[in-house]
Amino acid sequence: MSTPAPGPAARTPLLVRAARGEDVERTPVWFMRQAGRSLPEYKVARGSTAMLEACRTPELVAEITLQPVRRYGVDAAVLYSDIVVPLHAAGVDVDIVPGTGPVMGAPVRTAADVDALAALPPADLGFLAEAVRLTRAELGDVPLLGFAGAPFTLASYLVEGGPSRDHAATKAMMHADPGLFAALLSAVADITARFLRVQVDAGAAAVQLFDSWAGALSRRDYDRHVAPHSARVLAQVTDVPRIHFGTGTQDLLPSLARAGADVVGVDAHLGLDEALDRLEAAGTPRAVQGNLDPALLLAPWPVVAEHATAVLHAGLRAPGHVFNLGHGVIPATDPDQLARLVDLVQGFDRAAGAAAAGAAGAAGALPR
Repeated sequence: MSTPAPGPAARTPLLVRAARGEDVERTPVWFMRQAGRSLPEYKVARGSTAMLEACRTPELVAEITLQPVRRYGVDAAVLYSDIVVPLHAAGVDVDIVPGTGPVMGAPVRTAADVDALAALPPADLGFLAEAVRLTRAELGDVPLLGFAGAPFTLASYLVEGGPSRDHAATKAMMHADPGLFAALLSAVADITARFLRVQVDAGAAAVQLFDSWAGALSRRDYDRHVAPHSARVLAQVTDVPRIHFGTGTQDLLPSLARAGADVVGVDAHLGLDEALDRLEAAGTPRAVQGNLDPALLLAPWPVVAEHATAVLHAGLRAPGHVFNLGHGVIPATDPDQLARLVDLVQGFDRAAGAAAAGAAGAAGALPR
């Protein structure tokens, strides 16, 4: 008897189906920062190569991106990159200083500074397209996630000149000269949108827009000054699922959804159940991604298993659920701990979990 050809659902990657809110046989799993600092093979591959140089070397990007797929069997690869790579490619004077993070040659503070940024020629992103193509050629059926930093986070680095605890100069510009601030975010959004578009055109099956510093803003300020620019970026990649993630954004989840998310990333500051409550109450139900606290991976395995299982059960309520951490993998994480976590997630019986939740709810014993 001949085997029937696989249907469309079988050909579509598990993560893509979950992101679209379609039925899935199990919960997909990948980890932010899975391609990098916690892996011994990453340290060997990168060696003494500077971060920005590594991110612009297609063969090295492909190798590092593939490493966690080989080791863990995760359900998606995420392109090895950094949020300031598109700024660097566009000609911005930026370096990634070990132990500090991105540092600008000079902060962007004046209208002339913003005009100079906006006047930069389109970045040559041939290295990026080639990295995606090389990676896709090796991934087989595993999807590749494109990646970029959101306009507000990149603008904050530009204005502050580097990492900041309070983003004081950024907020001062936002309120004292909202027109200038909007022009800055508009210029950055153009750079970011092109960076994502190149990845999708070269073969990325989904994208994540990462807003590291959005949690520093009130919902009012985010909606008024920031969301339109993130929405412009996400509007350029509507042909693939879009994950919108920010840290400290527990009060902004509906805003992240409205800005153009197919999947709302939830960090570790809020339980996944409560995140779903907030999205539903705001009329913005979405698939969700998250949200095991990455620090728990440093705890004994029974602690990890207990909390991960709770996240998996909470995710059953969502239109779709992609298991991830509430932020990136901590460098000190034991790779074997992550391997066990992947096995746990991929072995989780969604049907049995849903049946147990239904029975508990019918008995009035379902905790919320």
